Amino acid sequence: MKTKRSTKLFLPFLLLVSVSLACNQLTGASVTPTQQSATETATLIPVTEVVTTEPADPNAGASGMGDSLYPEFGNGGYNVLHYTLDITVNNVATSDLTAITTVEAKATQALNSFNLDFVAFDITSITVNGQPAIFERADQELTVTPSTPLIEDETFTVVVQYHGSPGGMQSVALPFQTGWVTIEGGSFVLSEPDGSASYYPVNDHPLDKASYTFRVTVPKPFDVAANGVLTETVDNGDTNTFIFEARDVMASYLATINIDELDLETMEPANGIPIRNYYSTGLPADVRKPFARQGEMLIYFSELFGPYPFEIYGAFVMDTEFGAALENQTMSIFGMDMIDLDDVEGTELTVAHELAHQWFGDSVSVADWSDIWLNEGFATYSEGLWIEHTDGRGALDEWVKSEYTTVTDFPEYFPPPGNPAADNLFNGGVYLRGGLTLHALRLEVSDEVFFDILRTYAESYKYSNATTDDFIAVAEEASGKELNEFFDDWLFNEKIPPIPQMGLE
Repeated sequence: MKTKRSTKLFLPFLLLVSVSLACNQLTGASVTPTQQSATETATLIPVTEVVTTEPADPNAGASGMGDSLYPEFGNGGYNVLHYTLDITVNNVATSDLTAITTVEAKATQALNSFNLDFVAFDITSITVNGQPAIFERADQELTVTPSTPLIEDETFTVVVQYHGSPGGMQSVALPFQTGWVTIEGGSFVLSEPDGSASYYPVNDHPLDKASYTFRVTVPKPFDVAANGVLTETVDNGDTNTFIFEARDVMASYLATINIDELDLETMEPANGIPIRNYYSTGLPADVRKPFARQGEMLIYFSELFGPYPFEIYGAFVMDTEFGAALENQTMSIFGMDMIDLDDVEGTELTVAHELAHQWFGDSVSVADWSDIWLNEGFATYSEGLWIEHTDGRGALDEWVKSEYTTVTDFPEYFPPPGNPAADNLFNGGVYLRGGLTLHALRLEVSDEVFFDILRTYAESYKYSNATTDDFIAVAEEASGKELNEFFDDWLFNEKIPPIPQMGLE
């Protein structure tokens, strides 16, 4: 994720959106407020923070995964294998929809009941393995009791039928609306860290990844852009059904469905990877310029990090201003206020940031939200790597010095990246200090070893989850050095360490 910032306006803006959704190197000139329809017309549904306790019934799945920052996120007792979201949008203006979500899962324990995360909507019915199930709701917790208890290792299917309009969801981690957002002329989905529960029943934590099928029906002339490969478009007369397959497993917060009248741009494949971009119809032609080098970026980052981990990539630009970009898997999403038509090169850094997340954040996901620097620090440093690619090592050095000076001049806005606050997850520290941590590591171990560390880390935890300790272990193995003190200083000390090789202190 990256949020909008400029060098001069970074500090006051950070007070408003430092916990945004897709932080990149934050480019842009002036701060433009989000459209009223995206934030003020919806009644936000706060997610109640509840400390998870052991259920009274030992065969009841836990109501949370025990995340250190958000213990109530996700649920225990099962792993999801596949989601099928079959959604018919009856009215685009209100996002009134009728939906069936099918969850294919495997029990990891005997289950008399289990939970899904889900808010708003009227539930018509729930079945488990084709049989009606009892269900009840409390805040975001949907508790399902199957007619026949599930046994450990049993594969089972849950079908939830529901209708209504998504309620505006405000996460405990963010000060504004996440999930499905209705705007004038369409809607978009931006769910980090937990907005997915606003439009489908889900095990909403990165530890439980799954593959997805999206089957979305919208009235003509609207289009749909979602994760994965568009495998079929069905003409139903007054409506079209768009079917997307996301075959590689994905963390739930990265799932996205975007509805608008769209222009599709197909680019030359890079390393055999197709690239397709969606733009809201009516956007100026120049909006495409910052995305023109995505293929070159994909090839370059593949050389540094290892092969691109998915079967397609691209971007979606919505004709609204929401102050962020987010690395939705295989299709990053951008608000128009993240596109500076007067600074194409600067906007390219945001494009590079979101693409780098496909390796670090999407393929390799955090096992605990406290390790968010593994996403944002890596993507921020990738901006510097793109600068190095386009303008040379001297330009990278100047970028590092500028970011370091920003942190040292205003340390209160850049706390240690290894210990973010639950209500300020996307703070400046996880971005800038996280990125500088990687540059300091590069100087500590040499270029050759550093990029070996990145490739090994990306390959070792591909399609899985990792912690800071996992990354440190990879770095120590590849370098032959004991690095605990190095990482303690960079990730947990209040004061940013010096970089003596560059004369920075």
